[in-house]
Amino acid sequence: MNVDTPLALAWVRAIAAAVEQEQGRLTELDSAIGDGDHGSNLRRGFTAVLTALDGPDAPAPAGAGAVLTRTGTTLISKVGGASGPLYGKAFRAIGAALPQPGEAPAGPAAFGEALAAGLRAVRDLGRAEPGDKTIVDAWTPALDAYRAAVTAGAGLPEAAGAAAGAAERGALDTVPLQARKGRASYLGPRSVGHQDPGATSTALLFRALADVTRAGAARGPGD
Repeated sequence: MNVDTPLALAWVRAIAAAVEQEQGRLTELDSAIGDGDHGSNLRRGFTAVLTALDGPDAPAPAGAGAVLTRTGTTLISKVGGASGPLYGKAFRAIGAALPQPGEAPAGPAAFGEALAAGLRAVRDLGRAEPGDKTIVDAWTPALDAYRAAVTAGAGLPEAAGAAAGAAERGALDTVPLQARKGRASYLGPRSVGHQDPGATSTALLFRALADVTRAGAARGPGD
């Protein structure tokens, strides 16, 4: 399985659905250590993304890279706080790393490098390291698990499933951490004991990828 335009669209739509479903939980987590708007901001952003991709006036994207680049650009323009720029730049970086129109779609290994570009964009903008209680604490183990699975011979659905599980564990592992970046860092030791909302939404992102690739594999080519 390769990352083509239909798969990229399915991934973004699945993220939007997950954000819609988990908006309240994301807001609750952010209310404990942040501004309390992570869920509502992401919901607004991905609602705008769906319009940009599926609206009546939306031009057809020329490849998976264009889908994800447009996603990132829309998030940057529509989402306030830190999550818009961070996720926006991540999706733009992933999109830029994918093959151009007319080239063969990215396979599992190439898509892993695109995911790595997304993580670099997050770290470059947020200046966060693993252990800082941020998006990075879910994305880093997800990428490591994805790459390990591909190296072991896994296809895209299996690698995405491994990444999703690792991202979810990474999000849970932020609970005992003290925040060192973002608004949560202002709380100092009081940030300990709370799950990071950004790491949690990153886990949603990877779980959505696992779901759509598994569904695609179940349908099979041509279905």
